[in-house]
Amino acid sequence: MTTSIMIVGVGGQGTLLASKLLGNVLIAQGCDVKLSEVHGMSQRGGSVVTYVKYGDVVYSPIVDQGEADYILSFEILESARWISYLKQGGHLITNTQKTWPMPVITGAMAYPEGIVEKLSAMADVQAVDALKLAEQAGSPKAVNVVLIGVLSKRMDIPEEAWLKAIEETVPPKFLELNKKAFRLGREA
Repeated sequence: MTTSIMIVGVGGQGTLLASKLLGNVLIAQGCDVKLSEVHGMSQRGGSVVTYVKYGDVVYSPIVDQGEADYILSFEILESARWISYLKQGGHLITNTQKTWPMPVITGAMAYPEGIVEKLSAMADVQAVDALKLAEQAGSPKAVNVVLIGVLSKRMDIPEEAWLKAIEETVPPKFLELNKKAFRLGREA
């Protein structure tokens, strides 16, 4: 049996570090892990997706529509974009942060309202103001680790294993900040 996780966001939000951290903690638990990154226009704030699959034996990292056990979303509109990939009974964890796409910036469109409410009618949704928690930890760039902390509460992996993976993944000068961000996410 495999478990599928999609990490979605926009370029520059730290989705790739989050997937590396997740992969490291799963490998340390003895899982077979496959990761795949789809960058899109990541350098220009475009959609970024990472697939993470783990289990006893994993043949492919690709997650098809209706297959994701978890979607970890760094931006609320990206949650709406990828919700069709969540399986029945799956879990969506989303940051409530809004990153305006180009059509909204130019005034061609309005940013959609009520996204969390609409998604909650379709799936199990946990919406978290991860940006606020990251700033509380010491840096708005720690949104990724806050969200990993939220996800960690839903997975049967000891907190110590997550903290060890953070130590192995994050540069030493940012270690304490990221540990704080992780704990704030776990408590969210």
